[in-house]
Amino acid sequence: MLGFLQRPVLVKADVNLNVVALTVVGLLSRLWRLTYPRAVVFDEVYYGQYISFYMKRVFFLDGSGPPFGHMLLALGGYLGGFDGNFLWNRIGAEYSSNVPVWSLRLLPALAGALAVPMAYQILWELHFSHCAAMGAALLILIENALITQSRLMLLESVLIFFNLLAVLSYLKFSNSQKHRPFSLSWWLWLTLTGVACSCAVGTKYMGICTYLLVLGVAAVHTWPLIGDRTLSNVCVLCHVLARAAALVLVPVATYLLFFYVHLTLLCRSGPHDQIMSSAFQASLEGGLARITQGQPLEVAYGSQVTLKSALGKPVPCWLHSHQSTYPVIYENGRGSSHQQQVTCYPFKDVNNWWIVKDPGRHQLEVSDPPRPVRHGEVVQLVHGMTTRFLNTHDVAAPLNPHAQEVSCYVDYNISMPAQSLWRLDIVNRESDAEVWKTILSEVRLVHVNTSAILKLSGAHLPDWGFRQLEVVGEKLSRGYHESAVWTVEEHRYGRSQEQKERELELHSPTQMDVSRNLSFLARFSELQWRMLTVRTDDSEHKYSSTPLDWVTLDTNIAYWLHPRTSAQIHLLGNIVIWASASLATALYALLFCWYLLRRQRHLCDLPEDCWLRWVLAGALCAGGWAVNYLPFFLMEKTLFLYHYLPALTFQILLLPAVLQHISEHLCRSELQRSVFGALVVAWYSAACHVFNTLRPLTYGDRSLSPSELKALRWKDSWDILIRKYQQDPTQ
Repeated sequence: MLGFLQRPVLVKADVNLNVVALTVVGLLSRLWRLTYPRAVVFDEVYYGQYISFYMKRVFFLDGSGPPFGHMLLALGGYLGGFDGNFLWNRIGAEYSSNVPVWSLRLLPALAGALAVPMAYQILWELHFSHCAAMGAALLILIENALITQSRLMLLESVLIFFNLLAVLSYLKFSNSQKHRPFSLSWWLWLTLTGVACSCAVGTKYMGICTYLLVLGVAAVHTWPLIGDRTLSNVCVLCHVLARAAALVLVPVATYLLFFYVHLTLLCRSGPHDQIMSSAFQASLEGGLARITQGQPLEVAYGSQVTLKSALGKPVPCWLHSHQSTYPVIYENGRGSSHQQQVTCYPFKDVNNWWIVKDPGRHQLEVSDPPRPVRHGEVVQLVHGMTTRFLNTHDVAAPLNPHAQEVSCYVDYNISMPAQSLWRLDIVNRESDAEVWKTILSEVRLVHVNTSAILKLSGAHLPDWGFRQLEVVGEKLSRGYHESAVWTVEEHRYGRSQEQKERELELHSPTQMDVSRNLSFLARFSELQWRMLTVRTDDSEHKYSSTPLDWVTLDTNIAYWLHPRTSAQIHLLGNIVIWASASLATALYALLFCWYLLRRQRHLCDLPEDCWLRWVLAGALCAGGWAVNYLPFFLMEKTLFLYHYLPALTFQILLLPAVLQHISEHLCRSELQRSVFGALVVAWYSAACHVFNTLRPLTYGDRSLSPSELKALRWKDSWDILIRKYQQDPTQ
């Protein structure tokens, strides 16, 4: 019974030495002298500050992409013992001794190194030859721009890794489908495809393009299964449900997991809090949570409140008033009501406090028990420090004449009575009897007399308005807009009817204890929306470029310059590979159209298996290039050369496939194949020569003379840095 214990346990495994060798050389090319330069290189200044936030668990908002990529970089810092204490304020700044440079750059370098053997495996799974697969891997290995980008604390190599992993996993799943459906390996590769797609999207939003490509190919492959009459209905249903679960549900769950970890880690108040809603801010330690701790939840008649605009643009601000009045005559000659100014002020101030008053009573304190304010009820808002009523009337606003002026009413004994009644509209109510809640309720204030809605226009008032933001009454507001929505941020129950005692209350902290934690899904949805809509700096950059510049490599980026010598690092591609990849893509498109037209005429130049391989290679490689490149033509943001690298990687995968196709199907004789093979060897030798020539600009480990630098400026548009007073040692 226990005889098996008397024999040694043997495990047999097939090891592809090509993959092992490619992995080793990939690691050598990406990890060699990884800590050099020990200085901040280009966008490391951008990602580094977020790593410091992770180390200190401080909340931040980055509109460039989801948090997974940032968390991977932060993981490198955590493994290296980084404490987050470094001032990321200047490109070229020397790293202090507490910054683990090798650990911070390690994960992007590993991702770049593993792209080399994955390129081999993708071509192999597409059933191309060993030579074609090796060619794809070696081209990835010697592509200068890919090396440069993967050796720094940047995310493009990580995105490329997960793009390739998603494609490779799907191909392995697809090949398992033909022989062993629903086997363990079948489930493994299918699930890994979904996880890899989610990781790509979680690294950068452009990852969704590869995800949609894989999803489309999977849908096309699933369609014949539905029509396969040899399969039972239950079997077909299982196939469809398995793909839906692995390629839709798993990515969604994984994407949510990224945000859950992100929000769990970043639990402390930080510099980006003000962009978020009051409820979100109150869920963080410190900051607003420290101010609002213990506030009463339900707003009652007599409550003292501050009202924050939900828009948060151009800056977060609070409804505000002060003693100053609107000018009698504006600069353009229009007249005003000369009432007390009402603005939106972007700083905490005692003049931000308002008292919620019952129009039918004179009292300005909360009764016992408190009478909560509900949706649809009419209220008056009394400015805490001046005791004047929030008012609007048929007078044009200062900067938006189509809207009404909003003021605090001053009785000048003229024929302009106060119009200070406002109806409360709780936008996110669950019922019409909803109570107005601190932080949680999003409300609109609708003027009873004119139906105008209290709204932040976002325009800055002139000097007479102290450059504060204009608040107007908007009559034409239709539907939901954040500029017309307000939330109660700070709140206390007023206890005094006397003005002097009320002023003391307005300066004192609250004492009551009410918890109002947001759920994860509420925080996720708000954070995701803010990330998608936050306005980024789209100003022109010295090294910004257009998508048309990328294909022809008419641009480069100077990443780093040694402070004393001419050693420098540039994002500059291997021009032989870039030009060849673009040519191969165009040639593939022409050949595909030619074969398609001839097949329509029932002229099949390729055997069916070769045709299917040709189509799948084009769908994944040419399609991968298209979906990762063409969307940039529609984007209105500052673009750089590194945005093209994911698309370029797919192009490089297509290049050996096209070369093999030419050799096997377009070269008619053995002589032609031999000549073509010799040309391919010469071409690859040229690519290696370019790699070696540009190597000093890729690794930045050797100082070049001015004449050598000028010799590397192969295009006038390339910005190779030459010091003005640098001595040429060759002279």
